[in-house]
Amino acid sequence: MTAVFFRKINFNPFKACVFICLISLIQVAKAEQDVYFGTGSKLGDGIYHAKFDDAKGKMSEPKKVADIKAPGFLAKHPKLDVIYAVASINKKPVVAAYKTVKDGGLTFINYTEIGDGGGAHIAVHSSGKFLLTAQYGGGSVAVFPLGKKGAVQKRSQLIDHQGGSKVYLNRQNSPHPHWVGFSPDSQFAFVPDLGMDTIMIYRVLADEAKLVEHSRADTVPGGGPRHMRFSTNGDYIYLLNEFALSVSSFAYNKESGTAELISVTPTLDEGLKRQELFNSASEILVHPNGLFVYSANRGHDSVSVYHNNEVSGKLALQEHESIRGSFPRNINMDNSGKWLFAAGQHSNTVSVFAIDQTNGLLQYQTGNTVNVPEPICILFKD
Repeated sequence: MTAVFFRKINFNPFKACVFICLISLIQVAKAEQDVYFGTGSKLGDGIYHAKFDDAKGKMSEPKKVADIKAPGFLAKHPKLDVIYAVASINKKPVVAAYKTVKDGGLTFINYTEIGDGGGAHIAVHSSGKFLLTAQYGGGSVAVFPLGKKGAVQKRSQLIDHQGGSKVYLNRQNSPHPHWVGFSPDSQFAFVPDLGMDTIMIYRVLADEAKLVEHSRADTVPGGGPRHMRFSTNGDYIYLLNEFALSVSSFAYNKESGTAELISVTPTLDEGLKRQELFNSASEILVHPNGLFVYSANRGHDSVSVYHNNEVSGKLALQEHESIRGSFPRNINMDNSGKWLFAAGQHSNTVSVFAIDQTNGLLQYQTGNTVNVPEPICILFKD
């Protein structure tokens, strides 16, 4: 019966073998991801690119693909092969756009001046119609419409934050927006303000490339809100407090666009903090499965790992993993959720850690550290 069946469909063993090999090659190719690195203003001299094999956990040697001053944070367009950077051109803060090309290269599209201090963070709306930047020094949030091919257009809005909590000496006398991002449904924009000890929440008018002030969510006094993430189910916000080295968990109401503080979890205990002359929290991530949360600690130079209760929104600290480098300004996960990257800004290194998919714990991949000058941001392209 088998032989008759093969004759009826003109079975060719050689062609079948070739087909299987092609499928295998496609699968291997899909395992290789493009990763980009934004760099700082002292040693950083451009955007770097590497290939990452998520099957082996190996990364190629990063190479510079864009020569631009201090492209600290990067963001990708949701629909186009375009990457954006907050950077500096002719000593002026700008948003620059690049088209991604074959082998991970970047082709310059254009840039637009921010017009109010250097950008500390950047995010593109899911519609692809506009992007936001946060100006730490200027105390503002800027909105930039995007062209159909991804070019950055003239700024459409600048929102100045007002006031400061004045709790943390010299750092909270005035507003300092530190991150920008959107709710899972893209209806609201969120801006943690380190100087104000609050998250400013704006309603999004996507077609107009405009934000309208909507509400705010206060964190702990003197906490210093830095970066934030949503839980995978969209019910909670996890806000990283830079000064307090803690994570504030908020219950988020999707209908009203409001958030309520429900718990605070330390990133480091007091004993560990006393061992270092300086400590500062920097970045926070939520694993795609929703069960694990990660934050980075500068000074202690580690990543804190938490188990997340998706029902209550509360975190339980599990471990601290050394980044095998110095001053982790940024951490990020690859697209598979199997690997965590830690960028040591002061050690000029990026190290790779395997994520245990059952408990979220990290394991350093011995010898898998590459050099990048003053890495500030890690961005994986889809």
